[in-house]
Amino acid sequence: MVGAVIAILAVLIIVLVVLIANIHIVPQAHAYVMERLGSYHTTWGNGLHVKIPFIDKVSKKINLMEQVVDFPPQSVITKDNVRMQIDTVVYYQITDCKLYAYGVTNPIFAIENLTATTLRNMIGELDLDGTLTSRDTINTKMRSILDQATDAWGIKVNRVELKNIIPPREIQDAMEKQMKAERERREAILRAEGEKNSAILVAEGRKQSAILEAEAEKQAAILRAEAQREARIREAEGEAEAILKVQQATAEGLRMLNEVPPCAQVLTLKSYETLAKVADGKATKIIIPSDLQNLAGVATTLAETVREQK
Repeated sequence: MVGAVIAILAVLIIVLVVLIANIHIVPQAHAYVMERLGSYHTTWGNGLHVKIPFIDKVSKKINLMEQVVDFPPQSVITKDNVRMQIDTVVYYQITDCKLYAYGVTNPIFAIENLTATTLRNMIGELDLDGTLTSRDTINTKMRSILDQATDAWGIKVNRVELKNIIPPREIQDAMEKQMKAERERREAILRAEGEKNSAILVAEGRKQSAILEAEAEKQAAILRAEAQREARIREAEGEAEAILKVQQATAEGLRMLNEVPPCAQVLTLKSYETLAKVADGKATKIIIPSDLQNLAGVATTLAETVREQK
């Protein structure tokens, strides 16, 4: 009786262990390819799954996230017979688990060889300069070719990048010398352009300075002419005013003379004043009037008249 119980317990334990062993949890972004009796049965997505013992089998565990594979450098020859080393990086993602599991024996190895042959064919149509300057074009063409070829394997190629392009050492030295010469040429051109611009700026500065000096001299001449004109106007106005005053005084004198007829004594006195002006030392000849004695008598009479008035 005890032996039967132990046997039952042993069977139950074995069944429990088998059931536990056949319970699978598929993580996120992963998939399991299942076979039943040696043939493809289904693909498990993420979650809890139970397989039939001894009948179902997990054929392949697949990572559905985007993956990156860096292939070693490949030796290629350009159109102008330059041998170089190029290594590529491929970004791919598995889209069909059944095709990935049964389409090709080793998908990564197949992609590597397909990449190498495609790269050799494309580089063989380009020269060295074209290879160095056409990375984007090469990447786009290779991605298109690989993506089309790997559709049958359940793989989608998202991107292909040429990681390094390594030409021979002598080519690298020649390229470095060429780049150095090009930099020196550009430096010389920039220096010449700088000197040219500096000379132009100096000439423009001198031109502007000359123009400003000429403008200043012109303005100064205009101001001087205006000042001289103003001075002449003021001088002319002063002379005109003086002449006007003299004429007014003369007119006033004439008016007074017209109103009061001059006597003989006044006329005689004016005659003496005129004689004194004539004899001021500047005249070379003096004409004395014949009636000088009469004039003297008149003068004596005037003197006496003045004393009597005092």
